[in-house]
Amino acid sequence: MTEPTAHPDAVEAPGPLVRHERTDAGVDVLTLSHGKVNALSSAVLAELRDRVGELRSAGARAVVVTGGPKLFAAGADITEFAERGGDEPFGVAAPERVAEIGAGFLDALEDLAALPCPTIAAVNGVALGGGCELALACDLRVASDRARFGQPEILLGIIPGGGGTQRLARLIGPARAKDMVLTGRTVDAAEARNFGLVDRVVDGDALAPALELATALAQGPAAALALAKRAVDGGLDGTLHDGLRLEQRLFVDSFATGDAAVGVRSFLRDGPGKAHFP
Repeated sequence: MTEPTAHPDAVEAPGPLVRHERTDAGVDVLTLSHGKVNALSSAVLAELRDRVGELRSAGARAVVVTGGPKLFAAGADITEFAERGGDEPFGVAAPERVAEIGAGFLDALEDLAALPCPTIAAVNGVALGGGCELALACDLRVASDRARFGQPEILLGIIPGGGGTQRLARLIGPARAKDMVLTGRTVDAAEARNFGLVDRVVDGDALAPALELATALAQGPAAALALAKRAVDGGLDGTLHDGLRLEQRLFVDSFATGDAAVGVRSFLRDGPGKAHFP
């Protein structure tokens, strides 16, 4: 049987802007794939949101978000903020257009942050602007020693719009966040680790150690992990008093899960560290 061949004038369909793969260990990997710098265009963010929605529906147990081997993401696609059809080719788009693009960032990164399973950013190379904000939307960050982080929006006369003034300040404190946001400077992996922006710094490629960590988490108690993540994230939205009451409610809820039935029974029967969760 003759194999079909493509017409010589046929145009190859573009590949996905956000590739999705699942490892044999059950870890879902989302890889940005948008040109040399992985600019976070509106199309990339829309596709990221779609992939995240699919992972939520499928009950993902752990997710790794990464870019290329030399670059995570260099930020928003600034060309989208240019005026369209106006007299000034280098003018700034109307506020309505800026708000539309900003909403795309907010929706995609909020959906990622709201996944009930652990999420890990594997950062190689630069993570600037929206790229840094994408990493901040994950629960944990594993970085190559070559990685660099920054919120350089101030150098364009604007401010971060995807979490750079909010998630960053909550993670590393307001003074250090202002240092990065007000100066627009980049920090290397070592300084980012010292700030608390990065959880682990590794020699060479960050993907393999991120996958190792994600694999361990994927084998853990999914319901308890989701409740723990909800307690930490939800508790930061209010006072300490409110957070402690939220923790207590979720603590009680955790005992009603199948994970508790497995874990507590295993502890009582076999001792600690012997439970295997479905």
